[in-house]
Amino acid sequence: MTQRAIPLPTDESGHHVVPVRLYLMIFGALMVLTAVTVWAATVNLGPLNVVVALLIAGLKATLVILYFMHVRYSKPQVWIFVGAGFLWLAIMITLTISDYLSRGW
Repeated sequence: MTQRAIPLPTDESGHHVVPVRLYLMIFGALMVLTAVTVWAATVNLGPLNVVVALLIAGLKATLVILYFMHVRYSKPQVWIFVGAGFLWLAIMITLTISDYLSRGW
């Protein structure tokens, strides 16, 4: 049995009406992730510190993009462009890391 997303109500202009409670929940999640970021900075994970920091930052950015920028309720074309932006970011990070690792320090 598949679950269907419950559609949000719309106003007269056709925009989604997002409950304030959802914004407060996302804000709370962002505050918790910020606390996790601060805590993770105090733990010595060696070379994984950067990876953990980037994963947490990526999760926070995803929440902001989906809910505060209303991408979650947008047309598929918007999703394509957001995905293209993340693909470009991944390419740039990969090229930067490959340059850094290939240098003979």
